[in-house]
Amino acid sequence: MTTFLTTQDVQALLHVDKSTVYRMADDGRLPGVKVGRQWRFPADQIADQLGIPTTPTPSSFDSSGSLPHLTDLLDDDAVRTITELLADLYGVMAVVTDMDGNPLTPVVNPCGFYTAIAAQPAASELCITEWRSFARRPQMAPRFTPSHLGFHCARTFAWAGYEPVGMLLIGGVTPADWPPSPAFISGLADAIGVADADIEAVVDQTFDVPHERQRWMLHTLPQVGDLVTQLLTAQRRLVSKLDAIADLLRQPQNRTGS
Repeated sequence: MTTFLTTQDVQALLHVDKSTVYRMADDGRLPGVKVGRQWRFPADQIADQLGIPTTPTPSSFDSSGSLPHLTDLLDDDAVRTITELLADLYGVMAVVTDMDGNPLTPVVNPCGFYTAIAAQPAASELCITEWRSFARRPQMAPRFTPSHLGFHCARTFAWAGYEPVGMLLIGGVTPADWPPSPAFISGLADAIGVADADIEAVVDQTFDVPHERQRWMLHTLPQVGDLVTQLLTAQRRLVSKLDAIADLLRQPQNRTGS
């Protein structure tokens, strides 16, 4: 999983002040993503760009440096609600995964093309592999890119501290060069073990989304990810307070005058 640097980490590497880091991130000289009011920078891309090794500080989320699973921070019902919100908001298919591409929810509002393919036993692992590759793509800002099924998908992250712990995916969007070529359909049919005709029968069942709406989707998707990140932060603070209260209650009470 990609490690991310804080603004302070990049300051230390470049020996510049914080405002300079912000300017370089704003104008694209530094690869990064803005989550809420904070910038986070992919360590591997910073290392390649600067030609130096990077040693980030441990995540502030966990002093041991290990990160919890997204469903350790939000319960299953909350994650499912987030997925349903994505599907309702954008009118396309949506799923939330961990950073290894494993789905944490069912795919909500799947297009007919996806539904027909996902019913095949071989399709599940192909989708997980694809979602894992989305998590590792260097572009931080969401963009619609072709999936292994041919239609377009986009993703954003949910963060804990300075590390992504989950991925919000939307997809099933019809690309400009749809329908796919006979060679693509034949290769996909072979990969999942069905006849070409089975793919051809559902190839028109994707989501036609106008270009302007796609731009709006890409603009607002990080805001949804930011909202989930804020929920994670609030949950973390609440759990921390409850743990502190529990520690106090477990301590033996000191009584004087007994």
